[in-house]
Amino acid sequence: MNKNKYLLLVSSAAVLLLLIGAAVQETFLQEWRRLQARARTDEGPIPIQLRQVVNDSLRAADRCVSCHVAMGPGEQGVRGEPVLAAHKPVVHDPAEFGCTICHAGQGQATTRSEAHGDVRFWPEPMIPARFSYAGCGRCHATLGVPEQRQLQAAAAAFERLDCLSCHRVDGRGGTLRPDGGGMEGPDLSRVGLAGYDPGWYETHLDKARTASAGPWRGAVGPSSDEDRRLLALFLSTRVASPMLVEAKSVFHSAGCLGCHKVSGVGGDDGMDLSRAGDKDPGQASFHGVPGQPTIANWQLAHFRSPASIVAGSLMPPVAASDRELDLLAMYVLSLRRRDLPEVYVPPDRVRSVKLGEREFAGDGATLFGAFCSGCHGQDGLGRRLPGVLSFPSIASPDFLAIASDGLIVSTIERGRPGRRMAAWLKPGGLRPAEVRAVAGYLRSLGGVPPEEDPRPARWVTADAAAGRKLFDGVCAGCHGPAGGGGEGPALNSIVLRDSATDTFLVKTIGRGRRGTVMPGFLSATPAYPALASADIEDVVAYLRVLQGGGS
Repeated sequence: MNKNKYLLLVSSAAVLLLLIGAAVQETFLQEWRRLQARARTDEGPIPIQLRQVVNDSLRAADRCVSCHVAMGPGEQGVRGEPVLAAHKPVVHDPAEFGCTICHAGQGQATTRSEAHGDVRFWPEPMIPARFSYAGCGRCHATLGVPEQRQLQAAAAAFERLDCLSCHRVDGRGGTLRPDGGGMEGPDLSRVGLAGYDPGWYETHLDKARTASAGPWRGAVGPSSDEDRRLLALFLSTRVASPMLVEAKSVFHSAGCLGCHKVSGVGGDDGMDLSRAGDKDPGQASFHGVPGQPTIANWQLAHFRSPASIVAGSLMPPVAASDRELDLLAMYVLSLRRRDLPEVYVPPDRVRSVKLGEREFAGDGATLFGAFCSGCHGQDGLGRRLPGVLSFPSIASPDFLAIASDGLIVSTIERGRPGRRMAAWLKPGGLRPAEVRAVAGYLRSLGGVPPEEDPRPARWVTADAAAGRKLFDGVCAGCHGPAGGGGEGPALNSIVLRDSATDTFLVKTIGRGRRGTVMPGFLSATPAYPALASADIEDVVAYLRVLQGGGS
C-alpha cells in the first residue's frame, strides 16, 4: 500500500515538474521572447508580446512578426539583431499582406522550425531564401517575357546607353557623378507594372538638345530603332522581381512548353506544371535526391537526371549551367496559385486569365525556344536522345532549300501523325500569327530561301507498283512497313499528302539530309545502291498511294 502511495507521489511530482518546465519554456524561453527582450526603439525596450498580422480578406493570420518585429505594422523603428530588421522596400507592405502569402510557411506557428514549415507533413514549407522571388508567382503572371538571349541583350542595351546614370533599377543606378552628370531620375524598377510615357524618347532628346547646362545637357543621344526596341523590352519586364523574370526567360529558352502546360498553354506529353510550385514534400519521393529533402532540391535533381527521380520518365536531362538550373527551379517553384478577392487580383493576372495575354513574348525566337527547342535543339539542328526516336534537324539547309513556307506552317499547325510532333494550331497551343512567327524564325535559322519550283504541286506520273518494290527494299527499314514510321518519320502522313510537293519528295530522296541517317539516293553508298531519277519518281508515286492521294 505504501509503495503505491510513494509511486503516486513521485509520478505526481514528475508531472508537476513537467508542467512547470512547459510553463517556463512557453513564458520565458521562447525564441521570439528572447529576441524581443533585446529589441530597442528610440523610446527604449519594446513590450514583449505575441505579435501578428491579420488580413481577413486574404485569410492570413501570420505571427512571423513576433520574431521579425520591424516588419509589423507601426514598428519599423525597432532596432536590434538582423532578424528584427524591417523588410526591404517591396511593392506590397508586409504589415498589410503578412508573410506567408509570398514566402509560404506556417503563419500561426511560434517556433522557427514550425513557422518555416520545416516539420513533417506541413504541405507548404517556406520558399528557400535564394528563391524568394518565386513567391511572386502565387498572384502575378508576368507577361511578355522573352527568351534568355533577348532579355540579356535588352539589359545590356539599357546599360550600354547609360540609362543607369539617371535611373535606378532594382537597386542600381540613379546616382550623381563628380563631373556633374547623372541625376536622380524616376525609379524604373516597377515601370512594367505602372506603365510609362511611350513618347519618352522624343521628350528626352528635346530636353538634351535644348539644355544649356546641367545634367540634361548631352545626356541623351540618338538611338537606333533596334536599341529603342530593346529598351522597350527591358522596361516592359521591370516588375520588381528581376530574378523571377530572368528565371522565366530561361524557361522560355528550354523548350519546356513543348511537353508541359503552364496556365493552359503548352504540350500534352508531360505533366501540367501550372501548380508545380505547390508540390507537397510529403507526397514526393526523395530517393536519389542529394541534400535536404526539399522540393527545390527535388526539382534540381530532376532537371539533371529525370529518369533517376521519376521512374520511366522520357524527359531528357536539361542541358544548362548550374545557375540556369537554379533559375529553372525558381520558376517552377513560382508556379503556385492563390484564390484572391477581386480587389487584390493584380492587373497582369487579369490580363492573362481574362484577356488571354501571353506570358511569353510573341517573337519567333521566344516561341521557338519555348515550344520547339526541347526536341529540335536551340539551333534547330535536331537532337538524338537515348531510348527515344531522334528529332529531325529542321534548320538544315537541305530541308529549308526545298521546303516551302506553306509546308513548314502546315507541319507546325497540324503536326506529324505517328510522331511526337504535335499539332500546335489548337486551344492551348499556338495562334495563327505565332505559327507564322515560328516558321519565319526557322527560316532565319537556316538562312536559306526556298528554291524556285515552276512545276505544279503534283507532277509525278510514274509506276507506283515499281515504287512499292523499291520502297520495301531500301526505305521500309527506316520508315517502317507501308511508311508507318520507325527511325525515320512516317511517310503515309496526310500532312505530307496535303502540303509536300512532289518536288520536295523527289529532292529529299535524291539529295538526302546531311547530318542524319537519310542518304542521298542519287549516289550509291556502302549500304544502298544508287537510284535513277525515274526510280525515285516511282517511289514518290507509291508514297502518294500510301498517303491516300492516288498515284
